[in-house]
Amino acid sequence: MNAIASVTLEVADLPAADRFYTASGLGAHVRLRASDAPSTGFRGFTLSLTVSQPADVRQITEAAVAAGATVLKPATKSFWGYGGVFRAPDGTIWKVATSAKKDTGPATGHVDQFVLLLGATDVAETKAFYVAHGLTVGKSFGRKYVEFTAGDSPVKLALYGRRALAKDAGVPVDGDGSHRIVLGGVDTGAFTDPDGFAWEAAPVSATA
Repeated sequence: MNAIASVTLEVADLPAADRFYTASGLGAHVRLRASDAPSTGFRGFTLSLTVSQPADVRQITEAAVAAGATVLKPATKSFWGYGGVFRAPDGTIWKVATSAKKDTGPATGHVDQFVLLLGATDVAETKAFYVAHGLTVGKSFGRKYVEFTAGDSPVKLALYGRRALAKDAGVPVDGDGSHRIVLGGVDTGAFTDPDGFAWEAAPVSATA
C-alpha cells in the first residue's frame, strides 16, 4: 500500500447525510454509507481542508453551516494563519485552514489539500505500523506529529496524538465505539491499525 484512494464515512442517517454533503460541497471529498455501529464522543479523527486564503475558509465554513453544520471554533486569525472548525450533522469534525492571513482576491472555493488526521494513542507505534504497510514518511516530529507523503493520492494521511487532536478540534477527548470511518487503500487488503481505524481494498482509480 502506498496511497489512500478513498475516505468513507459511516452514517446513521444516510439520506440526511447525503443532503448535507451535497448542499455543503463537502461530498466531493468523501463517500457515505449507512451504519448503526454505536459511537459516542470524539471519534479520534478530523478531516482537514487546506485552502489558499481566509476568504476560502469563510466560504467553505459558511456553506457547511448553512447546510446544517455546527461551529466548534469560529474561523479566526492565529499565529499559524487563519482557520476554523465545524462538526457535520453526522458527527464528523472538519477543519478548514490556510497559512495566509490576508486575502489576495475573491474566494474560489478551491481546496489545495485534503488531509485525514488520525488521533494516535502512541504516534511512534502507529507510524511504524504504517511504514510497515508501505507508506512513506514526509514529515515527523517525534511522538507528536507524523505526515506521510500523498503521492498521487487525493488524501494525505497524518498522525497526531489523540489528546492533542481533540484539543485542536475544540472537543473533549473522551469517546468510544466505532470511529465511523473506513479508509480505502491502494494495493491492500482489509486490516485495522493500532488505534482501531479500519482499512479495506479500493480500486487504484478510486477517488475520494
